[in-house]
Amino acid sequence: MLNTLNLSTPLGLALALAARTPLRRGPGGLFIAERYRPGLPVAGAFTVGNVVFTRGSATDLVGRRGLCAHEARHATQYTVCLGLPFLPLYFAGQLAGAVVALVCRGDAASFNPFERLAGLEDGGYRPRKDLRP
Repeated sequence: MLNTLNLSTPLGLALALAARTPLRRGPGGLFIAERYRPGLPVAGAFTVGNVVFTRGSATDLVGRRGLCAHEARHATQYTVCLGLPFLPLYFAGQLAGAVVALVCRGDAASFNPFERLAGLEDGGYRPRKDLRP
């Protein structure tokens, strides 16, 4: 409900419509835009408001409970960030993560606070344990 009011879910629905992705109802108030084909972003799944985009089917995403929970946490992060401000904050976290990754030999997502709070392993990321001192 809050992600509808803060306009992040309407943006996600508009993106799904523009990308011609079929929409399905998902768990916990999520919509799943399945078979997303555009090349960007480079991700197996990503979230805009309460809309989770996946390159596979909605059934496959729901079957991957960890990934579905990870994307649901991102939907909550949109709410906490009051909607669309989540996007520049997320990308700032990704940029900061990339800088840290260069120094510490990790991957940028492992250092993005939004990905960490959403659960790295649930999202398919492997936290690096062999970082440089």
